[in-house]
Amino acid sequence: MSVPAFPGATSVSRLSVYTGRCADGLEGGTPHVHTASTEAYVVTGGTGALQTVSRTGFGQTPLRAGTTVWFTPGTIHRAVNDGGLEVVVVMSNAGLPEAGDAVMTFPPEVLADPDAYRAAATLPADGVEAAVAARRDLAVEGFLRIADALRAGDSGPLERFYASAVALVRPAVPGWRRTWDGTVARETRRTAAVLDALERGDPAHLGEATVLRAPDGARWGMCGRLTTHDTSHPTVR
Repeated sequence: MSVPAFPGATSVSRLSVYTGRCADGLEGGTPHVHTASTEAYVVTGGTGALQTVSRTGFGQTPLRAGTTVWFTPGTIHRAVNDGGLEVVVVMSNAGLPEAGDAVMTFPPEVLADPDAYRAAATLPADGVEAAVAARRDLAVEGFLRIADALRAGDSGPLERFYASAVALVRPAVPGWRRTWDGTVARETRRTAAVLDALERGDPAHLGEATVLRAPDGARWGMCGRLTTHDTSHPTVR
């Protein structure tokens, strides 16, 4: 039997949201959107806010320890850090967010050119901290353009951003489909088989009980420093 995915075929990481002021005076992460996956925040420490932009307009959700909030694909989001903001992040479609499901809100001239987008989004081997700040500031610039236009009743920049985001990720979709079939769809089929077995009164699957552990890692994320848990390559205990 194949190794079971993390519950619900999700992925999980711990996020320490960035500090350092952006052009608008706020501290926090890099605004971006997920094109296929839903994201959840479970706040474990500190305070801040989740700023969002979608066709419903601009929104802001206060964040403090104990807050749980989630948002669906198409929700442009930005984590604002008012002090010590720590979050457990749960992502649907394990493997897709890690494979480039996110698109940052760079200005339209960058989004229109895949090479320019890749150059702006990719962090170098050296001078990473400065590059993270520059990438964030560029995305904040685009985010503010979209948010300000929506406040003025103009949805054009948002719709053009959506179109550019889809164009950027479209070449990756065949590979994403294979990942999805081997995680989310596989786990759905596994649960269906378990329900069939229970209905028959067959306990065989209970004898395959397994304990797994995800290796830890660390990297520079879009919203902050990430402690990752590699649920795609667990060790069997």
